[in-house]
Amino acid sequence: MSTAILTGPPPPGSPLESDLRELGFSVLVLDAAAGLAAELTAVPPGHRVAVVDPRFVGHRHSLRLGLTDPRFAVAALPGAVTALPEGRAALAAAAAEAAPPPRPPAGTHGRAVAAPPAGTCLPEELAARLTAAGSPPHRPELGTLVAAVPTTTQQRARAEADMAAVDEEAVRLRSAVKARDGFFTTHFVSPYSRHLARWCARRGLTPNQVTTASLVTALIAAGCAATGTRGGFVAAGLLLLLSFVLDCADGQLARYALRYSTLGAWLDATFDRAKEYAYYAGLALGAARGGDDVWALALGAMVLQTCRHVVDFAFNEAHPPAPGGAAGATALSGRLDRIGWTVWLRRVIVLPIGERWALIALLTAFTTPRATFVVLLVAAGLAACYTTAGRLLRSRRLPGGGPGTAAALGGLADNGPLAEAAARVRPRPAGSALTAPLWAAAGTALLVGLLLVPGVAGGSAAVAAAVAYAVCAGRATAAPLVRPFDWVLPPLFRGGEYLAVLVLAAESGVNGALPAAFCLVAACAYHHYDTVYRLRGGAGAPPRRLVLVTGGHEGRVLVVSSAAALWAGGQGFTVALAVLGGATAFLVLGESIRFWISAQAPAVHDETGEPA
Repeated sequence: MSTAILTGPPPPGSPLESDLRELGFSVLVLDAAAGLAAELTAVPPGHRVAVVDPRFVGHRHSLRLGLTDPRFAVAALPGAVTALPEGRAALAAAAAEAAPPPRPPAGTHGRAVAAPPAGTCLPEELAARLTAAGSPPHRPELGTLVAAVPTTTQQRARAEADMAAVDEEAVRLRSAVKARDGFFTTHFVSPYSRHLARWCARRGLTPNQVTTASLVTALIAAGCAATGTRGGFVAAGLLLLLSFVLDCADGQLARYALRYSTLGAWLDATFDRAKEYAYYAGLALGAARGGDDVWALALGAMVLQTCRHVVDFAFNEAHPPAPGGAAGATALSGRLDRIGWTVWLRRVIVLPIGERWALIALLTAFTTPRATFVVLLVAAGLAACYTTAGRLLRSRRLPGGGPGTAAALGGLADNGPLAEAAARVRPRPAGSALTAPLWAAAGTALLVGLLLVPGVAGGSAAVAAAVAYAVCAGRATAAPLVRPFDWVLPPLFRGGEYLAVLVLAAESGVNGALPAAFCLVAACAYHHYDTVYRLRGGAGAPPRRLVLVTGGHEGRVLVVSSAAALWAGGQGFTVALAVLGGATAFLVLGESIRFWISAQAPAVHDETGEPA
């Protein structure tokens, strides 16, 4: 429920009260004798409250953007300020300090258009006091939308003329689309998906319902791919594209109607990965029906895509984007942005989700699953090289981080008890900028390199390599991860763990080992994505007990290596992979669901347009 308090009677003919009621507010007109503080106290505690100057002139969508966005505890726009229940104490304190407006004059048809007198605007005073008290209200970007507090009839007429000159619905529809998105999404999906979002809004559908429809569509696409027939592959490609359209529409619906929620943020963030990786599994099943085993390629594609994302996430945690200019690679990137076509070229090169899913859909419909995975691996590999090289170049000129960076990178590292023990044996000094990355790279290279040697996987040497990998992981994290290149540790550890599972399953030659390995890596990837979105929301990494129970990345590598040595060439290895994957999925999903439906879960909404 929401309550809007007008600081006086609006002028005759003003649509302000009706606009506020259309936005879900009950409207009260302030009694100057009682004062604003008393009216705020009278509003039920669980309600959003807004204080609005009665002279306000502006589009209804301006009010919607400023007064109904659920992501911000306090917000303001010219002539209005609002607070959610968690921000009402700060607003009440500001109101207690502000002088109540004088009673409006008896006549409102003269040159003054409404009370309070010209030159005073109580909502703006409240916003200033909130800022001074350390709770600055969020102010939305209005663009061409009008929001003003005219003090004379001439100013009011001018503001109303400005309103009439703007197509409010067109602005609202355009603002539903991310400001920065991929080429395929911008030019081939958003031009019509935003109309689908408006259609859904007018029929009362929620973003969560559209997100769920996108997931179901992608799972049906995976099922069609699993049939292994040409018709099934064509249907799978079409349904995957439809799933992506719905995926775009759910975020556009949330922006169009300002219907954000914590649950919706979690669903949108996790379902994208679930859809894509389920589709990989469907393609692998379809290929198997035709006699072609591509499970290794499917698992490789999932490993590569997850590692690409971890590179992005870890770099942004270590070096958050900062305003202002920069030197080196960042400055070059800024200069290239001034050349229009290079912007789109660079967005295509990084293979964001729109381009990637379009590529997968076309290849599925017109080629084979093997060709689909091979092309995807090549394209994603080139994109990974491009983005990683750029981040490494930037890191040369960027400063190190602080305690927050160390905590975030430590959470992303996912070290278990073995690495912790190795770190405690002999804490090391911070060392050079490359000390931690060299330890992590040495451990990963040793592990994966030895497993690729013929005859090593499935033997005691593989177990020894896993132990050495755990020691290197511990030494890499024995000092706080605050150096400029320390962000490379999480992607190195993801690559080490996932590739070890892939190589051990592939080298075992056991029937069903690769599908079981796929499920295990999918469960681990979910855990690592869940960590990312918690950190993005400022909630910190998952509970330490969860990491310890699941063994950490190095513990799982040791378990899988030991299982491969114990049951070399037998079905016991497949069973071990399945049990470990099932247990990991049960633990991480249970904790994740418990957290994201709890009251302390943050709302993490990606409005940056960064490629996914």
